[in-house]
Amino acid sequence: MAALAVTLMGSLLVAAACGRRPGTESRVSGPPPERPSILLVTLDTTRADSIGPDANGVETPAFNGLAARGCRFRHAYTTVPETLPSHTSIMTGLYPAGHGVHENARYVPGDRPLLAERLRQAGYRTEAFVSAFTLARRFGLARGFDVYDDELPAGRAERGSRDTTDRALAHLRDAPNQPVFLWVHYYDPHAPYEPPEPFRSRYRSNPYLGEVAAMDEQLGRIVEDFERQVAGTKAIVIVGDHGEGLGEHGESQHGNLLYEATMRVPLLLVGPGVATAMSDAPVTTRRVFHTILDWAGVDKTDSLRSPKEEIVLAEAMKPFLSYGWQPQVMAVAGTRKAILAGRLEVFDVAADPAESRDLGAASVLRPVRVALAGYPVPSLAAQPPDLLDGEALRKLASLGYISATAPSPMRRDAPRPADMSRLFDVIEKASSLFVAGEYAKAIPLLEKIAAEDPGNLDAQLRLASAHSALGHEAQAITAFDRAAKIAPESSDVRTYLALHYARGREWERAAPLLERIVAETPDRLPALEALAVVRERQRRLTEAVVLRRKIYGMRQPTPTESVRLGELAMATGETALAIESFERARVAQAGTFRHDVDLGILYLAAGRFPEAREALDRVPSSDPDYPMVLFKRAQVSVLLHETDQAARIEAARRGADDTTRNLIASERLFQGAAR
Repeated sequence: MAALAVTLMGSLLVAAACGRRPGTESRVSGPPPERPSILLVTLDTTRADSIGPDANGVETPAFNGLAARGCRFRHAYTTVPETLPSHTSIMTGLYPAGHGVHENARYVPGDRPLLAERLRQAGYRTEAFVSAFTLARRFGLARGFDVYDDELPAGRAERGSRDTTDRALAHLRDAPNQPVFLWVHYYDPHAPYEPPEPFRSRYRSNPYLGEVAAMDEQLGRIVEDFERQVAGTKAIVIVGDHGEGLGEHGESQHGNLLYEATMRVPLLLVGPGVATAMSDAPVTTRRVFHTILDWAGVDKTDSLRSPKEEIVLAEAMKPFLSYGWQPQVMAVAGTRKAILAGRLEVFDVAADPAESRDLGAASVLRPVRVALAGYPVPSLAAQPPDLLDGEALRKLASLGYISATAPSPMRRDAPRPADMSRLFDVIEKASSLFVAGEYAKAIPLLEKIAAEDPGNLDAQLRLASAHSALGHEAQAITAFDRAAKIAPESSDVRTYLALHYARGREWERAAPLLERIVAETPDRLPALEALAVVRERQRRLTEAVVLRRKIYGMRQPTPTESVRLGELAMATGETALAIESFERARVAQAGTFRHDVDLGILYLAAGRFPEAREALDRVPSSDPDYPMVLFKRAQVSVLLHETDQAARIEAARRGADDTTRNLIASERLFQGAAR
């Protein structure tokens, strides 16, 4: 107890070096008299030992220059080793147990106040420039930002730090006459490691560090221009969102474990009330939220500008939520770090930074035990249904982020993630192949996962779905049966079995399954999509239209889907919806759009005669429906009182086919028109 007390007191004193010491409030009187503009730069996938004065094998002059005039926290810990949840902690000041986002591809709850909202209410101009689809506005962090730039290159799920910096600097040139909060997110060190030149050549033997060095160059650009172009007092925060395993403890990348490689991140403050110092006190990145509010004069509670003794917590729930493995929570107090995942591991991270010597559960003091035991583990049953479309899943997969097909149920024999590290790369590879549609290549890997982890529902469902997609009926049903034994009450198993039936000869068997699933979970996107297709096959077109409208309220339709909705709406007499759908498709498809005949007919039915004329005039004479085009164009000509209406009617008669010949003969608009 005494040893830990000394350690904690030492941490407290070092922490005080970064800001106000207790009893010295008169030297730094609360918030600065002038509210500073604030630059927040988040460094994705950046290990604490890969950047800064202590880093080996890499030059990071921009970060080092800031460290020389600010406070650097050498033992800062992310709250979770994944991009979206870790950034959500930075933007809410909460642990994942508080904000509810435990993994990527989830949605930030609308009732959690965000940093940008608080700052905008305080009079700040708020702007964000993010570099990866993982932080796209659809996931919820855009709330409160006047500008949220998540535009990525066509077909890409990320952009380089140079492009992001260029876009941010373009906005800085028009900096408003008010304090600014600027958030810039860099994604470069994320796998695959492909640094640009000259860093590619300079760091050929370690491209990960090359990515860090390239990112540091852009950090220098954004800091220099921010300090030069933004008027008044300024404050800067540089923080990593999580690290990278690089093979330590069997983890190549991140998201699965709680060891230092992925959890300890760079954290640096420069600004009013911050002394030039280095702190060895453990701190959590969620306190960036409080520090920025402190600078802004909103709330100084829990600010890193003031010393605060605390037990730092963090979690890694992805293996638990995705595969049913043990949940993982960590606590750091002083130099001692405890990881709870089925059993307790304890390390002295100062004496043993590689975490190679487990000190045993007996070395953990009661406050740490209480903190670990009290950390809320998310409920598997409460996980929301997947609302992502195929394109979103492919973008996340290209970034190395794969959500489970379905959460595994609780199991008594759940393995510890650290004991399953041999499967990390296999799972990642299998999942990426599955999302890419390379099912034949994914199947052997999924079989390996299922053999080594028989209770893994995600592996069994992906295996069943892969066989289904390849038409392997018997193998698919066998895998579905195994999945049902793992989770007898799982709606996910029913969903994917229904999707299997929907794509095959027995598609009618899918209908009752899908109806039950949609009744239980009305927003289950894959089930809604499959049921819409089944309703079309059943010729229940009105219901198919209702389902598709709901689906496209949840996600954007593709151009092909817009065309299909236009056809269905046209068939059911929903003219306005049909026009809207075809117009959307025409904008997206440009020169490849082939439904001007339908648009012309719909415009005519809606009384929009000039638009009908334009649409029909776009149809080439080679179109197989050209006789109908001539007939409809003649109708439009009469209704618009065109001078050549008689010639139009005659052209329709000459070009008539069996269908239009009778229509022309009985058309009252043509009766009395000059021949």
